[in-house]
Amino acid sequence: MNQTRQARYKVAVIGGGTGLPVILRGLKKLDVNITAIVTVADDGGSSGVIRDYINVVPPGDIRNCMTALSEADPILLDLFQYRFNTDDDFLAGHAIGNLLIAALKEMKGSLSEAIDLLSKFMNINGQILPAAPDPLILQALFEDGTIAVGESKIAHHRKRIQEVNVMTIDGEPAIKASSRVVEAIMEADLIVLGPGSLYTSILPNLMIEEIGQAITKTNAQVVYVCNIMTQLGETENFTDADHIEVLHNHLGVAFVDTILVNTTEVPKEYIINQPNKEYLLQVKHDFKGLRRLGCRVISSEFLSMKEGGAYHDTDKVVEELGRLLDSVRLLEKNNSEESIHSIG
Repeated sequence: MNQTRQARYKVAVIGGGTGLPVILRGLKKLDVNITAIVTVADDGGSSGVIRDYINVVPPGDIRNCMTALSEADPILLDLFQYRFNTDDDFLAGHAIGNLLIAALKEMKGSLSEAIDLLSKFMNINGQILPAAPDPLILQALFEDGTIAVGESKIAHHRKRIQEVNVMTIDGEPAIKASSRVVEAIMEADLIVLGPGSLYTSILPNLMIEEIGQAITKTNAQVVYVCNIMTQLGETENFTDADHIEVLHNHLGVAFVDTILVNTTEVPKEYIINQPNKEYLLQVKHDFKGLRRLGCRVISSEFLSMKEGGAYHDTDKVVEELGRLLDSVRLLEKNNSEESIHSIG
C-alpha cells in the first residue's frame, strides 16, 4: 500500500496529462488523503512505445503523478523524470521513471504491486491508481459517422466528436477498474475532474463501466476544473457549459456538482502566437447554461501565464477546493445535528 496519513478529508483526482500532477502538488498542502486515478488509454510518446513492447499500462502519467506526490530528494526526482536524449534506437525519448515502472511490473507480475513498491521507495504521500489494470484503447465516434481509434490520433482529425468509449486490447468493452479505484471514489469527500483534455484525459477514465457507475452513485462532491483554453480537435468553440453537457451525456446523468471557471482574460498576443499549437481560443462562459445543467459555479481569476502558456493558478484552485471541502463537512454536520434533533 502507498503511504496514507490521518487527515480530515479524502480527495480523489481523476484525469491524466499535465493537469493532474499540477492539482496533486497543490492538494499536498491541504489536510487530505489523496488518491490519483490515472488514465490508461495513452498510446503516444514513450508511454505508447513501452505499452506496445511490454503490454503494460502507459506509465507516463503514473510517473508524473508520483513525482507530484513524492517527498523524496529533488535529485532522485530529477533522475526519475530524466528523459534520454541519445540517438539510441530504444532509449531515445524514454524517461527513466517509465522504464522503472515497466521493469517492476514485469518483475512482480502485478502493476498495482509495482506501483505500491515504487511508491514506498519514492516516499509518496497518497496513492496512485491506474484506472484499469490493463491498457485500454480509446475510440472516438465523430458526428459525421467516422471513427478514430487511438488516443493520440483523435485530435488530428479536427472533427466534432459525438462520443468516446474505451475498449480492452481484445476489443471488449472496458468494465473493470483497478483494485481500490471504486473504493476510493465511494469513500471520497471530494472528487476532482481536470484540468485536462476532456475527451482524451478525463472521459477515458469515466467510460470504464465500474468507474462511471461509482461516480454517479458516490456521495462525494464532484468538481470539474474547466480548461482555460479550447483544444484543437477536441473542444473547438466550446463554452464551459458545453464541457459539462458532454460529461453528463456520456454517463447519462447529471453528476457534476460544481465547476471552477477562470474569469481572467488571456492576453491576445498569446492567442495570436499559439506557441504550442494545441489551443485555439479562450473557453467562453455560459453561466445560464451551467445553471440549467444543475452546476454550482465558482468563478475567479484562476489564470497563471507561465512557461509560455496559459495555466491554472494552482494555489487559487486548491484554495477553492479547500473551501468546498469545509463546506461539505459543515453541511454533513448540520444534517447530522438535524437528524439528532428530529429523533429527540
